[in-house]
Amino acid sequence: MTAEELYNRLKSVQPGTVLCNYSMEKCEQMLPLVTEINERKKDQDTVILAHAYCAPEIILGVADYTGDSYKLSEDATKVSQKNILFSAVRFMGETAKILNPQKNVLIPGPLTGCSLADSITGAEVADLRKKYPDHTFVCYINTTADVKAQCDVCVTSGNVMKIVENLPTDKICFVPDRLMGQNIIDEMKRRGVKKDIVLHSGFCYVHKTYDPELIQFFRSQNSDLKVVSHPECIPEVAILSDYVGSTGQMVSYIKKQPAGSTFLLLTECGLVARMQYDYPDKHFIGSCSMCKYMKSNSLENILETLRHPEKAQSIELDEATRVAAKKCIDAMFHYAAL
Repeated sequence: MTAEELYNRLKSVQPGTVLCNYSMEKCEQMLPLVTEINERKKDQDTVILAHAYCAPEIILGVADYTGDSYKLSEDATKVSQKNILFSAVRFMGETAKILNPQKNVLIPGPLTGCSLADSITGAEVADLRKKYPDHTFVCYINTTADVKAQCDVCVTSGNVMKIVENLPTDKICFVPDRLMGQNIIDEMKRRGVKKDIVLHSGFCYVHKTYDPELIQFFRSQNSDLKVVSHPECIPEVAILSDYVGSTGQMVSYIKKQPAGSTFLLLTECGLVARMQYDYPDKHFIGSCSMCKYMKSNSLENILETLRHPEKAQSIELDEATRVAAKKCIDAMFHYAAL
């Protein structure tokens, strides 16, 4: 890849922030990093998976697969390389390891946590199970392996409504996202499905920031605006949105809209950057809300991981935990297929 090729990929990314202002000069500065990463990953039998919230230069410069946590976990099961470098956060690397125990999974970023995943532990789920012994425990995929190991079925933001509706029980404990949980409760009522759902207190600090006033302001400035939000947003935002869905579902929705459409995407701004590149005939407005954990991934620490994999953060799971967590994920595939 040349500096000009890199610039042609990144020049469309202009969400109005200094961090995402890609000049030819900046691309020339990044090119040696991009070149060495792409050379080393081939020589070291390594594939790079990058979440959609990572920086554009990672997504468009060095990643082999991009998408949301669910898609990337699926992608991880299909790769031939023995090493997976997962540019994301730890719980996503754990999910890849659960499904691919034979692979080496490395996480490059220094901030590997997640405000949502870190809001509950496996021990806390075990205590909740004692409190609600008759409930089926449903966990969001944005959880750690020890939480998945304590739950009955895992869900994603894309299949959660279908799975909750299909579960053969009306008593459910949903962890850890209380905002998504309230959206589930509202949607089940709308569908006329009776479910007694107990919620935890977790939330994503990025998605929690969006409010109805933001939507009302941008709608007043753009009469044909399409508001697209993530189910981790507060219910008051979801009800005012034209479309609510997972990262992958958002992309599908945007793809189907006509050229010239204007969107307000209420999710981490990394997705906005990717949409600007993929759909230059469409318009994306709004301020940038960044996830400090995802944005801790950089070309520099990806390269450092490739240069010194023995010093990198490697995902290691107790086999009993991995097997129990996989059972939880397998239950998701079962109920999603009904």
